[in-house]
Parts: sequence; C-alpha cells; structure tokens
Amino acid sequence: MLGVFTADEMRRLDRRAIAELHIPGATLMENAGRGAAESIVAALPALGAPRRGARVVVVGGNGGDGFVVARWLKRRGARASVLLAFSPAEIGGDARLKLEELRRSGVRPLRLEDDRAIAAALARAHLVVDALLGTGSRGSPEGSVARAIELINACGRPVVALDIPSGMSADGGAHAGAAVRATMTLAFAGLKRGLVTSPGDELAGRVSVVPIGVPDAEVARAATTFLLEPSDVARHFPRRPRVAHKGSYGHLLLVAGSLGKTGAAALAAAAAMRSGSGLVTVATPVSQQPVVASLVLEAMTEPLPETSTHTLALKAREVIAELAASRDAVAIGPGLGLDEETQQAVRSLIQELRKPLAVDADALTALSGHLEVLGAAPSVRCLTPHPGEMARMLGARVDDVQRDRIETARAFAARYRAYVVLKGARSVIGTPDGRVFVNPTGNPGMASGGTGDVLTGMLGAFLARGMDPGAALQSSVYLHGSAGDIAAERVGEEALIARDVVAAIPEAFRRLGGASG
Repeated sequence: MLGVFTADEMRRLDRRAIAELHIPGATLMENAGRGAAESIVAALPALGAPRRGARVVVVGGNGGDGFVVARWLKRRGARASVLLAFSPAEIGGDARLKLEELRRSGVRPLRLEDDRAIAAALARAHLVVDALLGTGSRGSPEGSVARAIELINACGRPVVALDIPSGMSADGGAHAGAAVRATMTLAFAGLKRGLVTSPGDELAGRVSVVPIGVPDAEVARAATTFLLEPSDVARHFPRRPRVAHKGSYGHLLLVAGSLGKTGAAALAAAAAMRSGSGLVTVATPVSQQPVVASLVLEAMTEPLPETSTHTLALKAREVIAELAASRDAVAIGPGLGLDEETQQAVRSLIQELRKPLAVDADALTALSGHLEVLGAAPSVRCLTPHPGEMARMLGARVDDVQRDRIETARAFAARYRAYVVLKGARSVIGTPDGRVFVNPTGNPGMASGGTGDVLTGMLGAFLARGMDPGAALQSSVYLHGSAGDIAAERVGEEALIARDVVAAIPEAFRRLGGASG
C-alpha cells in the first residue's frame, strides 16, 4: 500500500530527512527531478512522443524540481525547454542552485510574457511538464501562474504534473481557481491527499510515486493514511488446500429482510456465497422466510419472530443469539426496516452478540443517537455507512461528513473503537488505531439500490472465514469496487444493477492474480 500525505505531513518528512537523516535539500530535489525525468522518458511512447528527440516544454515556477527534470531530459535525448512564470530574481535557495545547473547544461529558461508565443511553444511540444506550483501553494492561482495554467489546459498536448497538478489542493477538497488537468502525475516520495480524493483525482490522470531518497521505512512510518493496492488484498486469499471443506471457510449468520425488502437479504446472501463463505444462514422474519429461501438456493434460512408489520420482533433477540452461538460471524441490517421494536432489537444485538459483526443499512439507523452501544460491544464491530447514514449517526450534515471524508472516518473509528468504511467515491476505511485506507476501485454506476447489501454480504463472509477485521474490510471494499468496475465493463455504468456486481465477484477474485485459487 502507498502512503498518502497532507502537505504538512510531507513538509515534516522533508525536514526530518534534512535535519535528522542528514540528506541535503538539494539532494532530495535532485533525486526527485531525476526520478521524474526517468519516468517521463519511459512514458514517452504511451504519451505519443518519440523516445529520442521529443520536444518537452517544462512550465516552471519558483521551485527547482522542474529545472532538474529539464536538465535530465536533455541528457536522455529530449529537446527540453523551460518557460518561467516567475522572474529568475525571485528564485532562491536550492532552486536557485538548480537553475544555475540548468543554464550550465545549455538550457536557457525564458520568461512567460507573450500569450501567443507561449501558446505556440506549447502547441509545438510533444509533451508539457507542469512544474508551476508545489504542495506549499495556498489560495487561488493568480497573475502569470493562472494564465500559464489556462494555456497549458488549452494546448491539447499530454501534460505531466510534478507532485500535484498546479492549482489543485494538496490536502483535498475543491480547488480555489484554475487547475491543471494532467494526463499523468508524478508524486514525490508519497501520494498527496488531494490526488486520491474527489475532485483532485479527476485532475491528476494516471498517478505514480517517485522516490526521492528518503528510506522507505521512514516514509511508511510517517504515513497514517494509505491507498490500497491489489497486492494488499491478494495476500489474504492463498490458494485453497486440497483438503479444504465448507467448514474451513466459515459460517455466516445474516440477519436481514422484512416485508417488501427480501431482495436485500437475498443479494447479501448471494454475495457472501460468491465471496467464498463455506455456509450462510439467513435469519429473517417468519412470513418472509419462504421468499428468501426461494431467492438464494445455496443459503439456509431460519424464521424469526416478527412484528405485526412483518419486521424483526424484540423477542427475536434470543433466537438470534442462539443461532449466532454456532456461527463464526454475523452481518445485520439489509432490509430490516425502521420499526421501533426492530430498531431496539438491533441495538441490543449490536451491544450483546459475542461474535464479529458487520453492521449496515437499517442497523446503522438504529445506532443514531445510541453510539455508546459500540463501546460496550464484546467483539469486533464493522460499520459500512454511506454519507447520509454517517451524518445521521453523528447528528451532522452530509456536507460536514463529505468535507473531509478521511478525517471523518478516522475520528469515528478512533472515538467509538469500531472499524468503519465511509462509502462513496474513493471509499475510506477507518480503524481504531487511527489509520485510514483509501480504496481506488469502484465507479458511479454502483450508485444503485442493493449494491450496499452486496458489500455487507462480502464483508460478513470474510469475517466468518476468520479474517482480521481490518483485512476483511479492506478486502471486501476493494473487491466490491473491482466487481463493480468489471460489471461496468460488461453492461455500462448507466445500466448497472446490484446483481451485475454479484455476478462479477468471481472475475474480481481472478484479477487479483489468481492468488485466491
């Protein structure tokens, strides 16, 4: 997994590298620029440029990374030129040193002045490198920088951004003004938060990390937020031994369904079976049990006492507790309904069941105003709210939740000692130890009824087979999004429904590299 940093965290890492690890700032700058240049050279054919003789225009600010990139590109056979948005007299420190080295290499930077001349230079380029602003910039770009951003966006050439696209907020959230739309972004040392959260992820293009000479262990130690990669998930699914049997992969108890909402129970059960659970039992109100049984042939069903409205009755608690005793994990919530008696029963189960528990949908609503039950729970609790459900639980507005999704998930998990995934574009997973994991998979076509029930079934299956709760959440969220991406490939985003996601789960496992067997 890759570390994700705020601008302040990145500055602290740089200061530690210089002051405590004794790596000069100029060396870090040189490493960054050289590594970026090597990445650009490797990417030239894919960007439609010749490997040798490519015309590359570096549009630079008052930082030194772009100067190093231009110098190394020239050494690698490119025809590099540099356009400056600032007067050379405004460039100081290590950047000034790199500017002088650039001049000695034979590249003479030109000051951005005439828009038509700049536009013509960009139009002649095979590739443009955005080196205008770094992570330290604040506020909306102005003057020559804003004009340079507009010209870059209008030039119609592939754009490689250094560290972050200029104008984008390094820490995430809406950008204040003009921002570069990059084809590719080369992040130095680690990903910046704005690159993996909306709307910055749409500006960054393809993102990769360029080491700058800080030891990997130091970078990892400095990170508290991470971007999931396929290898992080694949390791949890070793090839099945030949002697495996259905008891080897856990028995999930799924408490779900009510009148008119049996589909939620069926989708969650089907997803659990497709996610490798050895056995699944769906406990559902007695009148709905025949319906659920007819919808999922592979799962077992158990009838529960119900209310007059055919939802879970309070006295069902004892039955569920007895059923849970012989199962490995419990998932609760899909389609349960909002009857007050049902909500009371759900709260009691969340507080009392001594098994790992996945909590979703109507069970999350039951927690609104009652989050103290999480602290009293005797076993792991994994919550899967969408922004509206998170807002209800916290007594906040959805806008407050969405303003900083990473810190919302981190604070909730730490305060209530629970594991939580805040669903949505780039779902974020918070763990009680304060770490957050950002998921890169998924697409807007998954904004369709029932896809959350699919995630619940997958999470429950992984908990039932004995996964650590953090691993279970990471695996279910990643594979759920991957299955959604595969489904979108097959049917398109507009037509995608939850059953398409279930049908794509097998291919999602295969794309992990066959590690799941």
